[in-house]
Amino acid sequence: MQSIGHHDGAASYQVDHAFLSLNFKATFMIMSNFLNISSKILLVCLLFSMTIVGDAIAAEDEDSLIPDFIIGPGDVLEISHWQNAQLTKQLVVLPDGKFSFPLIGEIVAGGKTVKQLKAELEERISRYVPDPVLSVVVLQVNGFSIYVIGKVNRPSVYALNSNVNVLQALAMAGGLNSFAKKGKIKIFRTEGSETIIFPFDYDDVADGENLETNILLRRGDVIVVP
Repeated sequence: MQSIGHHDGAASYQVDHAFLSLNFKATFMIMSNFLNISSKILLVCLLFSMTIVGDAIAAEDEDSLIPDFIIGPGDVLEISHWQNAQLTKQLVVLPDGKFSFPLIGEIVAGGKTVKQLKAELEERISRYVPDPVLSVVVLQVNGFSIYVIGKVNRPSVYALNSNVNVLQALAMAGGLNSFAKKGKIKIFRTEGSETIIFPFDYDDVADGENLETNILLRRGDVIVVP
């Protein structure tokens, strides 16, 4: 009888031990899954935060490097007022840089940034509409041209739809020919009644020196390669 009881006790112990082992394994798997899920959620949140911060930094860097777009003749603008459909218009900047708008008549847009034009429109319309908030969007850039002349392989007028620097413009013109004076290149820019001249040394910039002279070109700039 004792041997039987001892055997039953051993069997019971083995059953209990197996049950506890299964419970432990099940608990361990549940905790592992929970930790995996928590870790994944934490990782996703971390990556999302990094993306937001990265985008913000990229946007800030872009704003600091790229100058404001200058409106010019031929550009298509959309000007809108969210509460007044009569103040929502799509229009083309005329060759003289002007356009007409309801209530305020003629306004000069050429040579101004979008921000400057928006501020002037709101200031003038405020005489008729209290606290106006306008949206100004450039729908199409049509008059953004630069000129590359002199000793390049393809001197021409180049119509652009994005900002380019001097090196990029020279590449568009097929590069310098063998007779070009690489250290005597000049960029002519007209601002109002003044003409500004920027010197450019091709070899210096190609060697990584004086990179600040590799300026972003503006509408109407003329690159002269002697």
